[in-house]
Amino acid sequence: MKQEQTVYQDASQSIDCRVNDLLARMTVEEKCAQLGSYWVFELLENFTFSTNKAQKLLPYGIGQITRIGGASTFHPKEAADMANRIQKYLLEETRLGIPAMIHEECCSGLMTRGATLFPQAIGVAATWNPELTQKMTSVIRDQMRAIGAHQGLAPVLDVTRDPRWGRTEETMGEDPYLVAKMGCAYVRGLQEKDGKRVAVATGKHFVGYGNSEGGMNWSPCHIPERELHEVFLYPFEAAVKEAGLASIMNSYSELDGVPCCASKKLLREILRETWQFDGIVVSDYFAINMLYQYHKIARTKQEAANQALLAGIDVELPSTDCFGEPLRKALEDGIISMDELDAVVTRILAMKFALGIFDQPYVKSEAAELVFETAEQRKLAYTLAAESIVLLKNDHLLPLSPEIKSLAVIGPNADSWRNMIGDYAYPCHIETLKKDMHNGESPFGTPIPDDLDDISDALNVVTIFEAIKARVSPDTQLYFAQGCDVLNETKDGFPVAVAAAKKAEAAIVVVGDRAGLVEGCTSGEARDRAMLDLPGVQKELIQAVCATGTPVIVVLVQGRPHTLTWEHEHVQAMLSAWLPGEEGGNAVADVLFDKVNPGGKLPISFPQAVGQIPVFYGHKPSGGRSHWLGNYVEMSPKPLYPFGHGLSYTTFTYENLCIDQTTIPQDGSVQIEMDLRNSGACAGDEVVQLYVHFIPEQCIITRPLKELKGFTRVHLQAGATAHVTFTLHAEQLAFYQEDLQYALNPGKVEVMIGSSAEDLRLRGEFVISGESAQPVSKKVFFSEAVVSKYC
Repeated sequence: MKQEQTVYQDASQSIDCRVNDLLARMTVEEKCAQLGSYWVFELLENFTFSTNKAQKLLPYGIGQITRIGGASTFHPKEAADMANRIQKYLLEETRLGIPAMIHEECCSGLMTRGATLFPQAIGVAATWNPELTQKMTSVIRDQMRAIGAHQGLAPVLDVTRDPRWGRTEETMGEDPYLVAKMGCAYVRGLQEKDGKRVAVATGKHFVGYGNSEGGMNWSPCHIPERELHEVFLYPFEAAVKEAGLASIMNSYSELDGVPCCASKKLLREILRETWQFDGIVVSDYFAINMLYQYHKIARTKQEAANQALLAGIDVELPSTDCFGEPLRKALEDGIISMDELDAVVTRILAMKFALGIFDQPYVKSEAAELVFETAEQRKLAYTLAAESIVLLKNDHLLPLSPEIKSLAVIGPNADSWRNMIGDYAYPCHIETLKKDMHNGESPFGTPIPDDLDDISDALNVVTIFEAIKARVSPDTQLYFAQGCDVLNETKDGFPVAVAAAKKAEAAIVVVGDRAGLVEGCTSGEARDRAMLDLPGVQKELIQAVCATGTPVIVVLVQGRPHTLTWEHEHVQAMLSAWLPGEEGGNAVADVLFDKVNPGGKLPISFPQAVGQIPVFYGHKPSGGRSHWLGNYVEMSPKPLYPFGHGLSYTTFTYENLCIDQTTIPQDGSVQIEMDLRNSGACAGDEVVQLYVHFIPEQCIITRPLKELKGFTRVHLQAGATAHVTFTLHAEQLAFYQEDLQYALNPGKVEVMIGSSAEDLRLRGEFVISGESAQPVSKKVFFSEAVVSKYC
């Protein structure tokens, strides 16, 4: 229905003018529609756009369309064509012609057919490389925009210290500073291009989701208020204030009895009023209805809609339910006012105008394929995978020579492309849509066509065994045995694996997880674990191979830290490749054969036993030990591998610490300088980590014994030296006082620089002067690091 050009259709008008003009023209039904969404397959008939379905579902328009690429088998051009078709219908067949925002998942790459499969987020965090992270999300942004999508449902900014939780793999680890720094890089790359916001990132899950009761999904989170602000809210606040994060998604969980989806304190007081967040808040999938069906604080869907809207939820995902007829009924009954509805619609429309969706609703579908799986993108996927690999242990076995005479490659993850990818990779969600059907219906609301299985041509993942075969000498005798599966208890393959190991000079055993959301997976959403040893009989497989006397290298393709105490004691070398994506096989092989010197560092501590959880480095003075003897009855409380740990094939020497001032004012900064020397025989990367311990005066609030306050990844040739300068701001040491006011005390600051939270090489101190605690109105989230190299 073509309209004469109005103010809202005039691109020369300001966004405020356009929003106000459009809002004044909208009926209640049209306003409510902007708060809703529909799955792409709800609009399809045999994977073709259905005008009949659109007429039923979209008579008043719609706010968002859910996963055109991620919930279909469309190739990029087909996804772009479908996005254009849906937009054309909305623009031409609805009264006001309001286009939709289209969202996709993008935790480890855009979740659509043919997109680059990057390492899972926990592996990206292990790079400790924000610049590389931003390059990755720039690729995701370009691929997302090419198929007509505007919003990516990432990054996961949950701080997690309980690896029993299945979604640990989607996070960036245990430390709020690292999560915030990497998260801000993720947001900038996804949202910005040439200095302009062209897409929307979504910080999730707001807040505390990674600290659930028993490590179980959707369970309550028990977090004291000061810790909530200082640890769990910190990455979100940094992303909003430093990176301009444009969207927030609520957590499924509850805090102190209030589900986050219904929390005015979180979504209104903290997010909008205190932080001045001006973006949109989208519900996690089905979270509004959960207030009624799961949390049981609403007696009806209408009550759930009321609670969510008044708390601060703007858009219901993935499909219109409570924000449909129940919301309209709440308006009719006067439970929700028109002013409250208009405030939400205003935010949604303003974002659509700001993104240019009204003025450029269509994409050039014929060009979509050009930004998918290019050589540069695969190279970036390789670099990320290579930089994410963490060498946990090495008793002089690695690196191997390509000329090795015989080599056994063993294990369920050695030759599996499926087990190289994270739970939010495209193949895993197609698997979910297909396998989670119940009585012919998907949990996502509609029957899923059988042809969702047919994605074989969408994959180009290099397995570890394939990559090893390509690197060893033609004269090398290579033996392969799967040995066992990831999860089941069958040991029928052990004899073949043992025989292979006996014939080889060394055995590479590749074990770990299978990430996904369905039964049979060991890591991922809803795949929480009570134990943290290797799933199934993989530990027994390693033991059987070790018993042959052949030197053993364990490669962990995993989504979470495992308890590996036996493996640590008995194998000669061990490295974590996380879930390294499409180029992970090549990256692992290059580390094994010395084409890449591993430089990744752990973003999360590895426990010795599940009973230690939570085990993390940032303890208070009374934490991390059992008074008065210190240890558990069975073991030390220390982790098996600490936060920040990661070995190299070379050695690095930390020298010449210099702190430029002994005393600084409460609004001052200090330069902390040191030299890093590659004292080994080959080039390599080191992550220089800056920790502090603040001892505040005039205060009864305890502070962590170590807090990460800066880091930088440095590449050095053998024998070369780099001069590293951190600028640490006094305001970075402010904290929430007894009355929860954010202020900075005078006091002493102990400075520690090293290779991990436990391997600290240099120490110094300075003092923050002052007479009393001073309120800090503007937070400083990050220090700066400058590296200059010299021989």
